[in-house]
Amino acid sequence: MGLVMDRMELAAFLEQAFPQVKGDFAIDALGEEESVVRLCVAERHLRPGGTVSGPNIFALADVGIYMAILARLGPVALAVTTNASIDFMRKPVAGVDLVARVRILKLGRVLAVGEALIFSDGDDRPVARASMTYSIPPK
Repeated sequence: MGLVMDRMELAAFLEQAFPQVKGDFAIDALGEEESVVRLCVAERHLRPGGTVSGPNIFALADVGIYMAILARLGPVALAVTTNASIDFMRKPVAGVDLVARVRILKLGRVLAVGEALIFSDGDDRPVARASMTYSIPPK
């Protein structure tokens, strides 16, 4: 199964369907094996101490895996997260974007399972690892 949406189509869909996150995320790369999604870190994403907050790291994983699924299925706004697990491994580097390397492990008719490994941009030590399952609505 190949990609049915490209980076521009996904970005436009994200902006139209989820205007509340406009400007927060960028799709750096989109592929069948791996996609790369970025959290464009701004002051609003930081917690006291100047690092990216846990909820924003979680949002990057969720949006990243969701975009990778949509790249294969097309614009399915009602696909929803049904299970999520995240391990926070280290404090993100202050003042840099976060990058999620995303893989889809299973894409079925009803469920999709993906994982995201999240890094501070320019650092090869993972900040977090997430595994998520999404329910895909019937056609």
